[in-house]
Amino acid sequence: MTYRVVWFKRDLRLHDHAALAHAATRGPVLCLYIVEPDLWAQPDAALQHFEFVRESLTELHQDLQALGGSLQVRVGPAVQVLAALHAQAPFAELVAHQETGNAFTYERDLQVGAWCRSAGVGWTELPQFGVVRRLKSRNTWQARWEAHMAAPHAVLPRLHFFHASENFGPEVMTPPPGLQHNPPDRQRGGRRLGLETLHSFLDARALSYRGGISSPLTSPTACSRISAYLAWGCISLREVVQSTRAALDALPPQAGRHRAGLVGFISRLYWHCHFIQKLESEPEIEWRNMHRGYDGLREDGWSDAHFAALTSARTGWPMVDACVVMLYETGWLNFRMRAMLVSVAAYPLWLDWRPVGHWLATQFLDYEPGIHWSQLQMQSGTTGINTTRVYNPIKQAQDHDPKGIFVRRWLPHMRRVPDTWLFEPWLMPPEVQRHCGLTVGSGPDADIPLPVVDLAEATRNSKAALHARRAEPGVKAGKKAIVEKHASRKHGSGAQRDVFTRDSDTPKTNRRKSAKSSSANTPASAQLGFDFF
Repeated sequence: MTYRVVWFKRDLRLHDHAALAHAATRGPVLCLYIVEPDLWAQPDAALQHFEFVRESLTELHQDLQALGGSLQVRVGPAVQVLAALHAQAPFAELVAHQETGNAFTYERDLQVGAWCRSAGVGWTELPQFGVVRRLKSRNTWQARWEAHMAAPHAVLPRLHFFHASENFGPEVMTPPPGLQHNPPDRQRGGRRLGLETLHSFLDARALSYRGGISSPLTSPTACSRISAYLAWGCISLREVVQSTRAALDALPPQAGRHRAGLVGFISRLYWHCHFIQKLESEPEIEWRNMHRGYDGLREDGWSDAHFAALTSARTGWPMVDACVVMLYETGWLNFRMRAMLVSVAAYPLWLDWRPVGHWLATQFLDYEPGIHWSQLQMQSGTTGINTTRVYNPIKQAQDHDPKGIFVRRWLPHMRRVPDTWLFEPWLMPPEVQRHCGLTVGSGPDADIPLPVVDLAEATRNSKAALHARRAEPGVKAGKKAIVEKHASRKHGSGAQRDVFTRDSDTPKTNRRKSAKSSSANTPASAQLGFDFF
């Protein structure tokens, strides 16, 4: 019997699944997920990702069983798994969604394509996001994004399943040796939880989106919190866009605050694909500077001590250290605090973005390679065309945690620090330290570490080094090609800001005008600016 294999990767759902719909209209299907040991051995993989995927696959398997089928899970290199299946029962076509992943998945898909050609198997890849493969010009991108988001969902016909001779479900999945970091309070996987999270946001939590997503205190509920479910494909971006626009249309005229939140949220959905498109168009930005004129800027100045201080939450800046602890416990952090971590790493600590990016990829449950690496470079100043973004961790604490509630939650020793010394505890006089039962120092036994560097001096020196490089004639000359390849084609007013995840800060520019917009179908770029530079 001729059948087709549907290869699930980062699209762990049945709803709006173009690959499954395509295959099912052509005959029996075998639904396959491959646990690739080499993929999970990559430096951007974490145990929390594996467990989230396993939870999502368990639910997907149950949904397929309800339809009379199952999810087949195989372990091994993709080409070997496919070849073994084909040897047991030849299939006519391999169908999957396009994936804009890391370097490993890029090379693996090339190998899979070569195997399909040699085996005489069709190899069909279908778009999942508003990301265009082999895009020739950014001039056409926005219209194509809108067309994809406005298109009807992929509807499944009645499914007919091909049953493999050996049936292995998600129960065969065991974490690869050495895989680490599974935060105790992370979000759990699966489409049902993804939909619950989405609708709780659209129905109520969006009221706090504007003005609530910058502070680490309010952002856990003000942000949509669907980013992990989008990253692993438990819900489709198209259904999120359409659901949000439908929610906007259903709001009464007096629901201005709710409307403003949903309008701002739609802009992030647009940006989601805008940034993934950068990695799709230039996979090399995962491992090399987008602007090659910045090669060598930080690489030779790497400090193991600075990196250890950052990753162990011992920088001495309470807001930074509290954010790192929150990541370790929850796998999530709001955009402004993510940007602050990268800024601190890139400027006062003067750390190259690549190792920092691998570490943060393991910490973020919602790690999306296209957004992640684009943003690491933008926040580190190596795109060559963005405004230098430097976040002062002391000012961020003063602005977004003025009473120290966030810092004291995640850093218990800070609960004994008087408010006077909350933002700069290293300035506490010795007698105050004794009274509080605390020690401030550079040793491992100190309750509060001294700042790893002098913040003002280190930031000033790092900005000077970056701007000196930026001023070089050759570096200036290289900007044009980057703008042509990666810049948004949005023209007109709007905030000039990029984002780190779907749940990023709301641009301040043009807020009032955007909030008043009542058209749920207006392109996102007409509501808020998406200029890359």
